[in-house]
Amino acid sequence: MQYKKSDFYYDLPEELIAQTPAQPRDGSRLLTYNRSTGEVKHEIFRDVINYLKAGDVLVINNTKVLPARLYAHTENGGAVEVLLLKRLDKDAWEVLVKPGKKCTVGKRLYISEELSLTVEEITESGERIVKFYYDGVFEEILERLGTMPLPPYIKTKLNDKNRYQTVYAKVQGSAAAPTAGLHFTPELLERIKAKGVKIAEILLHVGLGTFRPVKENVITDHKMHSEYYEVSADAAEIINAAKRGGGRVIAVGTTSVRTLESVADDNGLVKPQKGNTQIFIYPPYRFKCVDALITNFHLPESTLIMLVAALTGREEILNLYKTAVEEKYRFFSFGDAMMII
Repeated sequence: MQYKKSDFYYDLPEELIAQTPAQPRDGSRLLTYNRSTGEVKHEIFRDVINYLKAGDVLVINNTKVLPARLYAHTENGGAVEVLLLKRLDKDAWEVLVKPGKKCTVGKRLYISEELSLTVEEITESGERIVKFYYDGVFEEILERLGTMPLPPYIKTKLNDKNRYQTVYAKVQGSAAAPTAGLHFTPELLERIKAKGVKIAEILLHVGLGTFRPVKENVITDHKMHSEYYEVSADAAEIINAAKRGGGRVIAVGTTSVRTLESVADDNGLVKPQKGNTQIFIYPPYRFKCVDALITNFHLPESTLIMLVAALTGREEILNLYKTAVEEKYRFFSFGDAMMII
C-alpha cells in the first residue's frame, strides 16, 4: 500500500505542546502499549523499570547538542541568525541562515570580536557552507557564544540549557536533542542496571532534518536527510549478546532505532561501524533488531510518527495519539513519553 502524508495526520490542541521540561526528569507521564495484548496503561516515566528485565539491553544515543544558534551581523549591521547543522571540516560547516538574502557567496558575517565567518557556497536546498575564523578553541568559543537550538514550537525561554541535554550526553555534534532520553535520571539508570539490564551507548548526531516537514503527498517520494552514526565494538557486543540470549533490544528514541536498523543484519545482529544513514522507516517495515521502543509524541505527518507507526501499525498509533490527546499528555520535545512493547 502506498501511504500518503495525510494518513499520518492527527488533531493536536496547541496547549498540549510542552513548553518546559518535566521536573524532575523522570516525573513525566508514560503511556505504555503492549502490541501483543493491545493493553494501554497510564503511568509515570520512572515506572518504565517495571517493563525491563534481566537480559534486556537498553540502547541509548549519547550525542550532545551543540549550542548551535549564533547571532551575527553584516558589515552594515544587519542582523543574521546562523544555525550550525553539520561540521564538514575543521572550520567548515553546513549552516542555516536567516534571512538568507543577506548571505550571498563571499559575504562576511561577524558574531563577536573573536568569531566571524564567510559564506563559501550555497547548497541546492538553500543551506550555506561557511568557513569560520577565530582565535582559540572553536568548541570553547561556541560554548560561550552559542545558544541551544530549541525547536520552533517551543516559545518559552529555557533557563537551564542542560535540560535540553540527556544526562548521558557525551559526544558533541547534534543540532537537536534525542528527546526520548531526556526523561532518564542517573538514579533511574542505576536502578535499571541493578535489575540486570545492560545499557549500550551508540551515537547518532541529530540533524535539523528531523524537524523538516514531509512535503510530498506520497511518503515514498520524501527524500530523507542524512545523519552521522557510530556503533562501537563494545555496544555491538552488548546488543548481540542480548539478541543471542533471548533478551530484548529496547531502543530509547527514534534516533537509536534508525542507527540500529541501519547496521543490523537479517538476524538482528549488529557490526561495529560508522557512517551516514538516510534510512526512512514507515509501514510496513519489518524490524530486524529493535524489539521495543521508548519515544516521545511526535508531530503530525512527520517521519518520526511514520517510524513509530511501522512498529505499532498506522491505525494503532493514531488511536494511541487520540487517547493521549484525550488524556491531556504533553507533546513533542519536552513532552511525555510512550513505551511500545
